[in-house]
Amino acid sequence: MKIGAMIFGAAVLLGCSGAAEAQASAIPSAQAAPQVQGENRGSKLLSEMITALGGDAWLNRQDWKIEGRAASFYKGQPHEGAPQFEEYYRLKPFGERVIVISHYGVFIATNHSDIAEVWTPDNGYEVTYKGTKPLPVKDVEEYKRRREYSLENVVNNWLKQPGVVVTYEGSDMEARHLADKVSVLTTSNEGVTLELDESTHLPLSLTFQWRDPVYKDLNTDVEQFDDYHSIQGIMTPYTITRLHNGDMTGQRFVTKVAYNLNLPADLFDPNRPLTKKAK
Repeated sequence: MKIGAMIFGAAVLLGCSGAAEAQASAIPSAQAAPQVQGENRGSKLLSEMITALGGDAWLNRQDWKIEGRAASFYKGQPHEGAPQFEEYYRLKPFGERVIVISHYGVFIATNHSDIAEVWTPDNGYEVTYKGTKPLPVKDVEEYKRRREYSLENVVNNWLKQPGVVVTYEGSDMEARHLADKVSVLTTSNEGVTLELDESTHLPLSLTFQWRDPVYKDLNTDVEQFDDYHSIQGIMTPYTITRLHNGDMTGQRFVTKVAYNLNLPADLFDPNRPLTKKAK
């Protein structure tokens, strides 16, 4: 089972280091003058988004653990089952470990860690009781693409680049919410469109496009965020839905989140084995 297709990381809303006071100055169009009105409004909305997500608490997250269930879809139809997962994430140095947990037993069903994916800055690995092996190149490229276009990377890196353009695109409806649309475009033509709840300024969706290197088709990926909960002062979406070219490909339902746990370094070591102890 390819767990990467079902259990996708939370990096799209994952944090960064910095100070809440620097939110506006971190957005180039909030500094430069003169700017067109649309760009100024877009930058202001992004600053309000960061504040809504938790401001300093969101910006200064170090690591976290997420528990929940995930489902994958093919041509709009769900695959059988929604396995339980545990996700461990560290920002600096980057690392992620996602464990799939099955529920089985001869007489009394118990939870077992069956398989894991470990992501390092350069590669991804599958970890089973048989050992560790690199994940397929296509899967690694897809994962890196999601990280590149994640909200965390947009805030931390894109908005600090010279020449980045932030534009207010008007209002729209997103998941029955009136939303403000803001686009961010870098000088290398990487871009995202964010839809922010008009009343709360929380992100409702993030959209980006990329061209298939083989078929040259233009693909559109969307991540939608819903059911926000305040966890340690950080607004966290408990439902995340992914779409590819209009078709739902995955959905994740979070049940528990904890931030700043000082996770051990070996948790992000691909050579760390799975434990066979039932949970």
